[in-house]
Amino acid sequence: MDRTDFEIIRHLQNNGRISNKTLAAEVGLAPSTCFERVKHLNDAGVIRGIHADIGLEFFGIGVQAMYFVGLSQHSREIVEKFQHDIEQIPEVRSIYLVSGQHDFLIHVAVKDTTHLRNLALDSFTLRPEVTRFETVIIFDHSRKFDLPNYSG
Repeated sequence: MDRTDFEIIRHLQNNGRISNKTLAAEVGLAPSTCFERVKHLNDAGVIRGIHADIGLEFFGIGVQAMYFVGLSQHSREIVEKFQHDIEQIPEVRSIYLVSGQHDFLIHVAVKDTTHLRNLALDSFTLRPEVTRFETVIIFDHSRKFDLPNYSG
């Protein structure tokens, strides 16, 4: 990956809907060359997809939270089964397997705090492998799309 690839990625992260013609002009390439570079970045798995950043409030989602979950055992089978089961819950947005005091951080998006409580009680705390559980409500968040280039 060279500096031009990095610039292509930077532009796509900030605007996934940018046209190939505009992207090519921004990074100083011919459109055909730019298209081939983007195709190569996709084929190589550098670009894993282009996603829409949606307003959750338009879907009736009023509360987001992080669940901090600790498991009683840490065998591969238990950890992978827990993660697979949790991925099936519609309210779950992201799952992080982490080190430290907790085993999982789970980002959820729900209608309201009653929904948040019911989700915790019905889908998490009843599970026999869950020994620790904590909820943290997200008041606000921001996200950066630009990445530092450590590749050289």
